[in-house]
Amino acid sequence: MDLKLKKIYKLLSDNKSILVTGGAGFIGGALIRRLLKETTAKIFNIDKLGYSSSLISIDQVINKLGLEGTKRYTTLKVNLANQKETEEAILEANPDLIFHLAAESHVDRSIESPRKFLESNIIGTFNILENSLIYFNNLPKNRKSNFKFLHISTDEVYGSLGKSGFFNENSNYKPMSPYSATKAASDHLVDSWFHTFGLPSLVSNCSNNYGPRQFPDKLIPTIIMNAINSKPIPIYGNGLNIRDWLFVEDHINALLLMAVKGKPGSHYCIGGGEEKSNINICKKVCNLLDDLKPHKFPYSSLIDFVDDRPGHDFRYGIDSTLIFKDLGWQPIFEFNKTIKETIIWYLKNQDWVNFIIQESGYKGERLGILN
Repeated sequence: MDLKLKKIYKLLSDNKSILVTGGAGFIGGALIRRLLKETTAKIFNIDKLGYSSSLISIDQVINKLGLEGTKRYTTLKVNLANQKETEEAILEANPDLIFHLAAESHVDRSIESPRKFLESNIIGTFNILENSLIYFNNLPKNRKSNFKFLHISTDEVYGSLGKSGFFNENSNYKPMSPYSATKAASDHLVDSWFHTFGLPSLVSNCSNNYGPRQFPDKLIPTIIMNAINSKPIPIYGNGLNIRDWLFVEDHINALLLMAVKGKPGSHYCIGGGEEKSNINICKKVCNLLDDLKPHKFPYSSLIDFVDDRPGHDFRYGIDSTLIFKDLGWQPIFEFNKTIKETIIWYLKNQDWVNFIIQESGYKGERLGILN
C-alpha cells in the first residue's frame, strides 16, 4: 500500500488543483490534511461551515508545514444549495479533481429537520453536478481526459441487512431514514450525470467511519465524552444493532486510489471488515477507558438503554471485494489499535472538544424523537 500511495501522491501533485466539498467535516478534513502533507497540489475547500465544521486541524497542518501565505490551500465559505456561489467557487478553484463529501450526515438530525437534508444532500449535489458539467465541458482536451468527480456516499442507502449477507455494488437501494434517502437520491443524480451527460464521475459507499476529530454527536465520541464526564451513555434499544467500522485513514486511502485508478462510472463499496454491535462498541470503549483513565466505578455502569431510534436499521456489512480486485485497496489499520488511539486523542484534546461543542450549540441532547 505504501508504494501504491507514493505513486498516487506523485500523480496528484504535479500542477494539480483539487476541490474538496465539505472539507471542514470529519472525513473531508482528514482528506485535506493528507493532501497537504503528501502532495504539492493546490487544495480548495468548499464548506458552508455548519454546526459540525472545524478548520482547526487544517490550520494546524498549514502552520506545521509552513504553508501560511502560500497558495496551496484556500477555504471558500459556500453553501452548495446556493447555485451562484457554487458556480463561482468551481471557477475559482479551476479543479482537475473534485471530491464531493459535503452532506448533512446525522440520522437523528434528519428525523428532526429533514428539509435541511434535502437542501444540502439533494439540491447541493444537483448544483455542484450542474456547474461541474459546465466547467468540464469547457476544459481543454488534455485536462478533460484526466478530470474526475468523486461522490462519497454511505452504505445506509441500501437499508438494513438481516443476520447474514453483505452489501455490495449490486445491492438494491432501500433507504430507511430521511438522511439515507437524500444520500440515495444524490447517488442517483451522480449516476445520471455520468450516463446522460458524460461527466466522468465515480461513487463510493462507505461503512461507519471512526477516528480522532469526529464531531461529538457521533456514537464513539459520545461514549467517550459522556463516560469521562460521568454522564449516562445512551444506547438505542437493546444495543444489538450492528455496524461495520472503518478507520478514517483507511477510507482516505481508498478515496485517493479511486481518484487516480478508478474508472468513471464505477461504484465502490468501502468497508472496514469490523462488524460490531453498538453495545459491544460501548463496552469496548468503556473497558479501555477503565485502563486509560481509571475512575471510582467502571464506566460501563453508565450505560443507559433508551428508546430506539425510529426506523433504526438492524445491520450494515460491506463486501469490499471489488475495490480490492480493481484498485488493490484493503483496510490496513487494526481496529483494537486505532480505537485505543482514538480514545487517547479525545482524552488529550478536551479543549478541542469543548470548543467545538460550544461553537456548535450542541448540548448533548437527544435528537430525532417523534412527538
